[in-house]
Amino acid sequence: MQSPQDAVAWARRLRMRHLESFLVLIEAGTLTLAADRLHMTQSAVSHWLSEMEELVGARLVLRGKQMRLTPAGEAVRKLALRVLGEVSRTHDDLISLERGEVSRLHIGSVTAGIAHLLPRAILAFRKREGNVAFQVSEGVFNRLLSQLEEREFDLIVGSIDARAYGPTLEHEVLFEDDIAIVVGPRHPLAGATEIAWTDLYAYPWAMPPRDTLMRVRLENTLLERGGAGIVPALETGSIMVLESILHASDFLGVCSAAMAGHLVDRALVRRLPLADVGSFGPVGVVWRRGGQDETLLKFVATLRREARKMMRGK
Repeated sequence: MQSPQDAVAWARRLRMRHLESFLVLIEAGTLTLAADRLHMTQSAVSHWLSEMEELVGARLVLRGKQMRLTPAGEAVRKLALRVLGEVSRTHDDLISLERGEVSRLHIGSVTAGIAHLLPRAILAFRKREGNVAFQVSEGVFNRLLSQLEEREFDLIVGSIDARAYGPTLEHEVLFEDDIAIVVGPRHPLAGATEIAWTDLYAYPWAMPPRDTLMRVRLENTLLERGGAGIVPALETGSIMVLESILHASDFLGVCSAAMAGHLVDRALVRRLPLADVGSFGPVGVVWRRGGQDETLLKFVATLRREARKMMRGK
């Protein structure tokens, strides 16, 4: 029977340079381009790849005009991303410690989290726990989830769906959100107190990107309301772009109710009085199972408290 030590013997012989070079090779797609980026000859790169495959004990790429990863190569790619991601994060943590910062949290968020909850939680956490550094990036949930698994983030705040129930992940629902239709303050419908869906179809639409959960649910709602033929004039996940477009035009915009409330409070948009737009679904926090530390768990608790306050209107 193979011992645990023997099972990972190949990994002990791997070096950071192996993993870095392998990612360069994958990104380049050909030995020629990889050799140029690694400042090596093509034959040297080919020899190095053969040595790495011998070390791992499996074929990693299918050579050809354009290289393709084998299943073993995909596994090693994920290993490289995880290891190099942890090294990068540790480097950032060491810099933070050198600056006298207690800790650092890398957070990914969809716009529903960016609106009220995440800023409130960061301020409350720093007041309660002291000098913690935060790095926040915004994006669509599926991409953020992939980056979380690759250890680019400590946690993400976003819409909770089946992908958050993965065997390597933990999650907690924080609040339920809806979809909102918004317009600029000078839009012809901005002051309306009662609106039918047919009133909306004459205007250009700014919709979330096609690969987002909100877009899927919006299209289902439009299908039920006779608006299946609508083609968006603009697709964007950027709230700044959306707000600017609405301010200067007669576009209709789509965002989460949490974000709509944030923008309405600042008199940047008006939310149209439509009660049956549809649910955006649960918004929550997701993190890696077994990868949490005390700082992360305390921040999750802060998110929980601030979400409850937000739902009570405090």
